[in-house]
Amino acid sequence: MKAVAEAPGKAIITGEHFVVHGAWSLAAALQMKVRVEATDSEKLTIDSDRFAAGTPGLKPVRDFVQSLLSEFSWSQRMRLSIKSDLPHGAGLGSSAATMVAVVAAVSRLRGHPFTVEETISRSMVGETDVHGKASGVDPTVCAMGGVVLFRRGSKPRRVVPQHGLSLLVAFTGKSRSTKGQIAKVVAVRNASQGFFDGLAGSISGVSKTAAEELRTGDLIGLGRLLAFNHALLATLGVSSRELDALVEELTSMGCYGAKLTGAGGGGSVVAVAPEGKEKRIISRLKARGIEAYQSHVPAGGVKSWVE
Repeated sequence: MKAVAEAPGKAIITGEHFVVHGAWSLAAALQMKVRVEATDSEKLTIDSDRFAAGTPGLKPVRDFVQSLLSEFSWSQRMRLSIKSDLPHGAGLGSSAATMVAVVAAVSRLRGHPFTVEETISRSMVGETDVHGKASGVDPTVCAMGGVVLFRRGSKPRRVVPQHGLSLLVAFTGKSRSTKGQIAKVVAVRNASQGFFDGLAGSISGVSKTAAEELRTGDLIGLGRLLAFNHALLATLGVSSRELDALVEELTSMGCYGAKLTGAGGGGSVVAVAPEGKEKRIISRLKARGIEAYQSHVPAGGVKSWVE
């Protein structure tokens, strides 16, 4: 018997970094996925198309799986095969999608499939190991799917767009350490608490307004909020020359707005473009050697089944 699970990546539309400190954030699941296949085996084996066996990149997954299996007294004789559409270290939820898909596949194989809420809770253990202080927005969106307005300690709120739309995602080609970027923001907060709290309050308002722009289909207004959010993140020092250049390039190509998504310091940019012009913009980016995607919103959350 083989248990299979798929979980989507995510793009944070507004509120990254501030969400760790209690602000509202708006995030959307992407069509790019992580797929995990779980089968019984003679011993615990994990392979990935992103990391060679025995490399440090797989250690958090192995540690997490061992902990999960031990917690429920499940047999450790299992093989997991991980395949990902998501570039590693690109700010698109690769680690969260992996943890969510692993939880779903393992629990399905052992005959006790978890609910979405249980999957989020278990996945947070692995996410915290990877990133240190984590808000929970990534595993929440990867498990729930769709568009989610999220604040730490509050019940996630689903946001249903008035009509389907596409997000453009472009990768700088430069990976980064989420832990390092989080530490940089914490240093800013510790140095100037009042300044930081003012920015956090502002970004909470931006996230709520962005959710409303999505509901009503005001993409121009949404684009302006993305641009504003990018400026705030640059103020924190988590943008980079590559990210700023990509934001400017997407804007010059006709996007309503663009911003870094995820931890920053590299990684990816998310943008909103006029309807019908997305493919042309992506083609222009790819012609310049930039990895770019179009993802329709809303996309589904985690799913698992037995083959």
